[in-house]
Amino acid sequence: MVSEAMEKALNAQFNAELYSGYLYLAMAAYFEDNDYSGFAAWMRVQADEELEHGMKFYDYILRRGAKVNIEAIAKPETEWESPLAAFEQALSHERYVTSLINDLVALAREEKDFATDNFLQWFVEEQVEEEENAMENVSKLTLAGESKELLFKINEDMGTRTRGGSEE
Repeated sequence: MVSEAMEKALNAQFNAELYSGYLYLAMAAYFEDNDYSGFAAWMRVQADEELEHGMKFYDYILRRGAKVNIEAIAKPETEWESPLAAFEQALSHERYVTSLINDLVALAREEKDFATDNFLQWFVEEQVEEEENAMENVSKLTLAGESKELLFKINEDMGTRTRGGSEE
């Protein structure tokens, strides 16, 4: 059993992960609407991954004998000035999620909840990967600048991302 504070914090993270999936679906829709099918495909994979992360929290909450609390998901932004602006927001969002995971780890350690601390370590490592991917995408788009040819190439390359495969 987890403490009341930990149950509340785990549920908040569960819902934050669902929001992340929702945000990346909004980005995918934005890219589809603007004929960037590769960026859209990359974001759909990202959305799937975030929803999977949410389910890891869902399952863990239940395994610990706690109650899952499903909240309304806030509407994400749906328009960006450019592909770069969307990916910059993705990077900012991943950094925010990292701070949430770090806060959860701190709470688990404060409460000497070693099982939850152990569970969260996967997410600590995952956030390193998430930020790294987001930084790489921002770097590519920044380097492309106003070049339509480079933007086309990056869009094409990012469309090859698959779950557990390239560009992940």
